[in-house]
Amino acid sequence: MDSRYWQEELETMPRKNLEALQLEKLKASVTRALKSPFYKEHFGSQGLSADSLQSVDDIQKFPFTCKDDLRDNWPFGLMSASVDDCVRMHCTSGTTGNPAAVLYNRHDLDSWANLVARSMWSTGARPNDIFQNMSGYGLFTGGLGFQNGAEKLGMLTIPAAAGNSKRQIYLMQAFGTTVAHSVPSYLGRLFAVFQEMGLDPHKDTKLKRFFIGAEPHSEETRLRIQEMFGVKAYNSFGMTEMNGPGVAFECEYQTGMHVWEDCYLIEIIDPDTLQRVPDGEWGEMVLTTLDREAMPIIRYRTHDLTRIIPGECACARTHKRFDRIKGRTDDMFIVKGCNIFPIQIERVLMNFPEIGTDYLIELTNEQGDDMTVKAELKPDLFTDNYPELESLKRKIAGILRDTILVTPKIQLVPHGSLPKTEGKAKRVLDLRKQ
Repeated sequence: MDSRYWQEELETMPRKNLEALQLEKLKASVTRALKSPFYKEHFGSQGLSADSLQSVDDIQKFPFTCKDDLRDNWPFGLMSASVDDCVRMHCTSGTTGNPAAVLYNRHDLDSWANLVARSMWSTGARPNDIFQNMSGYGLFTGGLGFQNGAEKLGMLTIPAAAGNSKRQIYLMQAFGTTVAHSVPSYLGRLFAVFQEMGLDPHKDTKLKRFFIGAEPHSEETRLRIQEMFGVKAYNSFGMTEMNGPGVAFECEYQTGMHVWEDCYLIEIIDPDTLQRVPDGEWGEMVLTTLDREAMPIIRYRTHDLTRIIPGECACARTHKRFDRIKGRTDDMFIVKGCNIFPIQIERVLMNFPEIGTDYLIELTNEQGDDMTVKAELKPDLFTDNYPELESLKRKIAGILRDTILVTPKIQLVPHGSLPKTEGKAKRVLDLRKQ
C-alpha cells in the first residue's frame, strides 16, 4: 500500500496525539499570521500571540476572520510572506466588490496537492485510474486543485475543463476515464447529452466514481447522479479561502466528510451567539489553517451550516467528520417572514422523477413578496398535452408549502430552457433588489 496517500500513522492517530500535533501547528500558524499587516493589528492590539495558546481550545480567545476582512485588505493585507516567495494566487469571483485573494508558496501548493491526493485515495482511487477534470481552471481553485492532486496520486489526468459535453464524452470513451470531477449541476446536463447520443454512461464508459462539490447540493441530488451514471458520487468540500478542494472528503463509507485535522482546525459555532456548540449540534463552521505558510487564516467564518458527526468512522480514520452542508447563512432568503435555503427546495424537487436537475428560484415584489420556482422537466416529458402537468405542479407546491411554510408558484419548463453557466449554478434570482 502506497504510504504517500494512505498515511496510516497520521490518519488513524489517537485523538490525544492529533490534538497535540494541532496545538504545535496552531502556534506556528498564529506566529506566521502575526507577520501580516492585518493580523498584526487584529491580534496584536489585543495582546494575542502563540503564547496565548495552551490548548487548541484556547483558539476561542482569538477574534474571527470574515470574508470582508479579505476583501477590505485586498490584495496583500493578510500576506505573511513576501510576494517574491509566492508562486500562485487564486481568488473568489468578487461579484459584489473586491474578491477574496489567497496566495501560495511552494510549500502551500505541495501541501494542498497532497491533501487532494489523500482525499482521492480515501474513496478508493488509485494511481492506475484515469482522471478527467470537468472543472473550470484559472482563478477557480477546482481545476488546478484537483489537477495537482490527481498528478500527485499518479493518475493519468485529462484537463478537459468545463462544458463541451460531446467532447467530454469523446474523451471518456477514447481514454477510458474511470474517475471524474465536476460541479453537480453540470452532470445532469452531461447525462442528457449521453441520452441524445444514444449512449448509456454505465455501459458505454469505464466510469467508476465522481467527485462532486464547489456548490451546495442535496443528498437527493447526489443519489440522482449515482442513479443516472451508475457510479459512486463522493462529496468534496473546499473553499478558496482554505486553499480550495481537499479540506474535507467522504471516505469509501460515505458517512460524513473527514476534515483533515492535521491541516485544519474545525469549530462549530452558534451563528447568533458566536459560541461553540457540542458535537452533534448544528451550527456555522469555522476553520483555521494549520499548514499554510504564505497566507494563514485564523478562525474563518465559512457561513456553512453543518455539525460534527459524533462517534468513529468504520474506515478507522480518527479525523472528525462533518455532515452534509445544509445551507449557508448568506444563501438564506426571507419570503413572507420565513427563512428559506435553496437546498430545501432542491431536496423536494429531486424526489420527483419527472423533474430534471436544473431549477431556478425567482423572488419578486410583484404582489408583495412572491417566489416562483422554475424547474426543468426531463427531456421526454414536456408537451402541451402532458395530462398530469397541472397535477404535478400542485403536488410540488403542496410539499414545498409543508417544507418551507410558503406556497410558491411552480413553473415546469422544457429541458435545457433555464440559463446555464460553466461554473457554479445560479439557483436564486432575487429581483426584489432591482
